[in-house]
Amino acid sequence: MFTIQPVEKGISFCWVKTPKYYDGGYRKFWSNFLFTLKVFFLPIKKLGKPSDIIVSSMPIFPIINGYFFKLRFKAQLIVEIRDLWPLTPIHLKGYSLKHPLIIIVGWFEKFAYRKSDSIVSLLPNAAPYINAISKDPSKFHWIPNGIDENLLEKEALSQSIINQIPKNKFIIAYTGTMGMANALEYFVEASKILSNYNDIHFVMVGDGYLKPELQKQTSGQNNITFIEKISKAQVQTVLSYFDVCFIGRNNTPLFDFGVSSNKYFDYMLSKTPILVSSNLINDPVERSQCGITVKPESAQTIADGILTFYNLPLAERKKMGEKAYDYVKKYHNFTVLSETYNSLFKNE
Repeated sequence: MFTIQPVEKGISFCWVKTPKYYDGGYRKFWSNFLFTLKVFFLPIKKLGKPSDIIVSSMPIFPIINGYFFKLRFKAQLIVEIRDLWPLTPIHLKGYSLKHPLIIIVGWFEKFAYRKSDSIVSLLPNAAPYINAISKDPSKFHWIPNGIDENLLEKEALSQSIINQIPKNKFIIAYTGTMGMANALEYFVEASKILSNYNDIHFVMVGDGYLKPELQKQTSGQNNITFIEKISKAQVQTVLSYFDVCFIGRNNTPLFDFGVSSNKYFDYMLSKTPILVSSNLINDPVERSQCGITVKPESAQTIADGILTFYNLPLAERKKMGEKAYDYVKKYHNFTVLSETYNSLFKNE
């Protein structure tokens, strides 16, 4: 049921065996339920008595485990919220407020905020929403995602992948999961709008359930290339081939609370300017001025943004890239973020 794996001195992972799932349906729900059930039986004698417990969501169900261990060991309970549930399925998938899943997840959300000692959110604008539920604003702490350049490997790409990347082209690229939240249908539609620009090329690196549909939409085009998923260690290497990187979001109130996608930090660390299709939400591109933001769900404004970059002098694009790199190193490095997080723990 459990496998304890030492990682480094004083740190071990305890792996909890659960059923595999390949989609977001009932198998995922069942796997999460079994995980929550099994965590009650963690081998505490081997792992040691905790002074602080962090429940990192999603899933949010293990808050029950966290609260149980808080009472059992008189420990401090920290809830880390990466996505706002149940708002995510409501806004992205159209779930009704009366849907049983929404009601269940909403109960867990309220329980988490009210029973925790501290709440860490990765989203910069989430305080009003969370504080209204927790009834205690002093619990809220914004600690975004971060990156440690020293931990990032720069693994070489295979020759087959290098051969797929166009040469002597202005490349606008997306890397990562091709799913609903990324609004990539407008990105590929922009490739159609700019199909007459022979030296502008679109590249999409990664996988995801929407990839086959996106490939179907662009069938017959010669200005867009889909490349298979690569390892995390190869991301910085592949980004060095691109002129501009793309981030897309849907036009939904969900993102008004902010975002903390690791994709930003990968792009920014590579010193590549960024085109964002989104409402203005105080994201890292806005704060660092390392790119251009255009309105969401509009292929035409994405195309216009690409042309703006295309017509910018190389020196201007490089300046944006330097701003990106300086910003992510200063505000999103693990040394700074870990010190903030460490201040939340009990001093024993």
